[in-house]
Amino acid sequence: MPLPMVSTGKKIRIVSLAGGRGMQQRLTSMGLGPGSEISVIRRGAPGPFIVAVKETRLAIGAGMAQRIMVSENGLRGGVL
Repeated sequence: MPLPMVSTGKKIRIVSLAGGRGMQQRLTSMGLGPGSEISVIRRGAPGPFIVAVKETRLAIGAGMAQRIMVSENGLRGGVL
């Protein structure tokens, strides 16, 4: 499912990144590559999505968030 469908407070794993090579490289350089575990701090609407990757919080625009495919399966607990 795409990142915007995840509720605030959920811990999820990135499965894949849709989009061009440049966007994939940019997300991966920020620590948002396939296999990364992230937590949704704040859902966009209005404004950016705020996610936590380890100890870092990142703001992601709605268009970019739509291209991040995630899964809750395989994580212990699922909720922070």
